[in-house]
Amino acid sequence: MTTCLFDPAPTPLAEVKGTGARYPIRRIFCVGRNYEAHAREMGVVVDREAPFYFTKSALAYVPSGSTIPYPPGTGNYHYEMELVVAIGKAGFEIPAGDALSHVFGYACGLDMTRRDLQLAARAKQRPWDLGKDFEQSAVLSPIVPVAESGHPDRGLLELRVDGETRQSTDLSLLVWSVAELIAHLSRFYHLEPGDLIYTGTPEGVGPVVAGQTIEGSIAGLGGISLTIA
Repeated sequence: MTTCLFDPAPTPLAEVKGTGARYPIRRIFCVGRNYEAHAREMGVVVDREAPFYFTKSALAYVPSGSTIPYPPGTGNYHYEMELVVAIGKAGFEIPAGDALSHVFGYACGLDMTRRDLQLAARAKQRPWDLGKDFEQSAVLSPIVPVAESGHPDRGLLELRVDGETRQSTDLSLLVWSVAELIAHLSRFYHLEPGDLIYTGTPEGVGPVVAGQTIEGSIAGLGGISLTIA
């Protein structure tokens, strides 16, 4: 009989809108530079040959409506508002034409970032882990099932800090569509139910400080909020 040395961490469970069900989070993939204007504001250009990714631990998940502390090790803590795709059917090397059938639903997400650490790593051509993958850095609204949301390919995405609009764009400006992202990512990973894809943020990213509240929304998917303690 095998015994564990300590209790394993529980699987993070995300709310599914309008149901009592929960969506077990398996992995979190994030897409970099998927809006051209955001790439420009970060001083780089969009790579149109292929999308690129970084990851966050599932334990970085925090539900919308939470109050969290300002994270350690940074003096430049940024918000990034994003459309999130929740995978609901397994697949590998998925054709783009079949990709949307693998989607369970969609949500609003905040990719919280220790920007100073990310940029320092980028300048030295090192991985972004310290800047991106840390506790409570993947904020998620309740997931809206496809039966209710459809597959949003246009509509307003907006983020506000203390009521002031900081990000505003249309989903149609994504460089790589949801179907293209699923098809490409599934060439390198066997996608499974529980995988989340944060599809990238538009221009207007910026810092927040203790005491501020972030609110965002995506047409047809509702809203998301986060307070910095």
